Amino acid sequence: QVQLVESGGGSVQAGGSLSLSCVLSGRFRGPAMAWFRQAPGKGREFVAFITSGSMTRYSDDVKGRFTISRDDSKNSMSLQMNNLKPEDTAIYYCAATYTSNWVSAIGYEFWGQGTQVTVSS
Repeated sequence: QVQLVESGGGSVQAGGSLSLSCVLSGRFRGPAMAWFRQAPGKGREFVAFITSGSMTRYSDDVKGRFTISRDDSKNSMSLQMNNLKPEDTAIYYCAATYTSNWVSAIGYEFWGQGTQVTVSS
């Protein structure tokens, strides 16, 4: 069974930076991992994915500000978030999948518990 644990959330002022980490336990050899976020009253939104070959894709909202990376030697994935905006405030989730649907939450079978990111203006 694959388990994911996020860390690194917190509070920051607009324009600041935060780095999120996700550690996977259990053997996972799926094609992709991703970050999603969910703001109060909204659905779970795609942020970025990274494939086993390190191909990446970002949502338009975060492109140029966020960077996703992975370290397979440590079974981990990270999200570096720069120039944060108040609208980035959300619970951030890491996820992993064996499917080929990489930009939709429904395509992911394994989820972390989430970590809160709050950006104040």
